[in-house]
Amino acid sequence: MAKNPKKSRQQGGTPATVALTSAGVAFTVHSYDHDPAHPSYGEEAAEAMGVSPERVFKTLVADVDGGLTVAVVPVAGSLDLKALATAVGGKRAAMADPALAERTTGYVRGGISPLGQRKRLPTVLDASASAHATICVSAGRRGLEVELAPEDLAKLTEAVLAPIGRA
Repeated sequence: MAKNPKKSRQQGGTPATVALTSAGVAFTVHSYDHDPAHPSYGEEAAEAMGVSPERVFKTLVADVDGGLTVAVVPVAGSLDLKALATAVGGKRAAMADPALAERTTGYVRGGISPLGQRKRLPTVLDASASAHATICVSAGRRGLEVELAPEDLAKLTEAVLAPIGRA
């Protein structure tokens, strides 16, 4: 039986989990106590869940030729901006202004999910995701992650798969 999206939000659901539920996608929610003093949101999530950092992906927002693009890469590495630009047919990429990223996605930094964003943005998922049966991404709040098949994430976000991560 599908969850009622309104009820789900009231019980701690986020736009990301509501989107997954509405799409009928199988997912698991993982929550942990977020430590504001931790230097890395993604590494904190991997440690707290006991999951390899190669399977936990961070959501970054970049400006590619004047337009915002979402990049989803493993927390174990970093984003290759040139590769991101190439993946979407652009020439130049730079990290987006954090306040603009928050306003556009509807999420706060450290809790930006590639799912359920206020405004759907072009999305690129690092090709390494396909090496895993499931990956974890932010569920839209610090201390909350969703685990799902990378194919489902790519389908729901209409993501391009490309090698955009650096070790």
